[in-house]
This record gives sequence, C-alpha cells and structure tokens, in this order.
Amino acid sequence: MTRFPTARHFAAKPAARLPLIGAAVLGGLALLNSLAAKRAERRHPPQGRFIEVDGVRLHYTDRGTGPAVVLVHGNLVSGGDWDSSGVAPSLLENHRVIAFDRPGFGHSDRPRGKLWTAEAQAELLYKAAKQLGVERPVVVGHSWGAIVALAMALNHQADIKGAVLVSGYYFWTLRPDVLPVTLAAIPGFGDILRYTVSPLLGRLTLPLVKRAMFSPRTVPARFDAEYSEGMAMRPSQLRAAADDGALMIPGALEFRDELGSLTVPTVILAGAGDKVVFSDMATRLHEALPRSILHVIQGPGTWCIMPCRGSLRRPSRRWRGPVRCRA
Repeated sequence: MTRFPTARHFAAKPAARLPLIGAAVLGGLALLNSLAAKRAERRHPPQGRFIEVDGVRLHYTDRGTGPAVVLVHGNLVSGGDWDSSGVAPSLLENHRVIAFDRPGFGHSDRPRGKLWTAEAQAELLYKAAKQLGVERPVVVGHSWGAIVALAMALNHQADIKGAVLVSGYYFWTLRPDVLPVTLAAIPGFGDILRYTVSPLLGRLTLPLVKRAMFSPRTVPARFDAEYSEGMAMRPSQLRAAADDGALMIPGALEFRDELGSLTVPTVILAGAGDKVVFSDMATRLHEALPRSILHVIQGPGTWCIMPCRGSLRRPSRRWRGPVRCRA
C-alpha cells in the first residue's frame, strides 16, 4: 500500500535542517567578523615598535626624554588611548613615556595556555621595561591596569620610583558584570561567541559603555573620534577583555595580605562620580598603603585621570604635597 507524505513529514524536513542553517549562519558571522578584524588592523596599523619577552610579542611606544613613566592601560582600550586622553602628550613635555599594549590588546599577542593574571602581566611588562633600559620608572595604571601597576610596585619595590593608581578595582565586591564575561572566557564556548555574536552585541552596547566610563561627564570629542570600535571588537581583543574581566576578582584577592608591605610612594586617584568602580575602593586602598596620597576628584568618573593629567608629572619628582586636579 502506497503511503503519501503527511503534513508531519513536510514539517520534519525544515526542522531537520535547522542545525545546518544555524551552523551556516554562525560560519558566515565568523567569516564577516574575521574580515572586519583584519580591516580594522589595516586602518589602525601599529604606531610604535615591538619587543619579545618570554616568547610574547608586545607592542609599545617609547617617546620623549627625562625621568621614565610607564603607562598601563585598562580594559576595552589599548596603549594608544593614553594619547587620546591627553595624558601621554602632557607627560612628554619633560619625560620619557613608555606605553605598552597589554597582552591581547592593541597589537600585542596573548598566548593561550597561560593564566594572564595581574601579577603575570606585571612581570611581563616589568621585564619589557628592563629590556628597553628603563630605570626606576613611575608606573601609572588605569582601571584594570591599576592592579597591574600595583603588582609591579609590590614585586619590584627597589626598581619602581613611584606608582599612580587610577580608578582601580582593589578589593573583592559583588559585581553583576563578572558572570557574563566569565562565560565569554570559557575556552571553546567563548571562542564561538567572540567570532559570532559578541562583536555585534559589543557594538550595540559600546556607546552605553563609553558613557558609563566618563559619566557624569560627556565622552570627550577627541576620545570619541580616536577610539576604534573595530579594534576593540576584534575576536582576539574580546578574548583578552573577557579573560581580564573573569580575573578581576581573583586579581583583587591576590595582594590583599601584601598591601601593608608596599614602601613605594603611591598616588591614588578616583572620581567621585565613578559608576564603574566606586571611589570608596580608593579610600580603602589609601588606608591600607602606608605611603600613599589619596585624591578623590569631584565630578569625573572612571576616566578621572583626564583632568589630572598635569598632576602626573609630580610623582616622578619629589612626591611632596597633595596631587592637584581640576574638577
């Protein structure tokens, strides 16, 4: 007896094709995002030089003469953003300024198979600075880079002249943003996200992220013009950002028992309006560090370093008196 196809048979065929359609869509997104990443790198070629340290290729700029200042950037950005903020140009008036792209950001590599904690990154940048002949620098760290700078100062106190820590996350707290980035940091699963949907979602949410970074002020015109969304949304940099986000709380716990031993003169800067890392974090760090100066600037948020960029010249001199910032 001949059986004719029923409605159920016709419905089953499209359903059976869904996995293939899904795979094709994901493959297409991965191809588009890979091409977009290559295009972004062509439009934003390296502005500095490269140095290899422990098998890791790091991109950096090294300009100016005078006492050395090493700049360590935060998450979602790269070493070039020290120029966009005006910090590096201000320091270049009478300093040697070295700005690194941290592993995985900008044009620096981030090899797999290693846990890139704040301490591991600090050690890598310290060795890179030594290879460049940098002697007793002031190290300046912003946001996630602040705990890298703190780790460098703690582990190499005799070789660090001073530290400036800006809007850093120094103590463990509950943070709602940790779970999403932790999922994105999972090997395999995170790779699929970074090559498919994460760049799209990132581009959609990036305007809100930038506003939060500078809130309650507006995003400065120069930063808005020079910040490259294409570079930030590359799968390679999204991996670095996700890894760093997942390691944020462990990084804060890493040095909690060592803070009292820090003898390096330290300036701690925080914005009273910071919606990303609240300024009481800086107050707690000031209480834990015996040789620190605290300045909470009324008005700015996480990027409070912008109105304070002129004050960064002071730490490489004599460290006398409070840090002066314009609100």
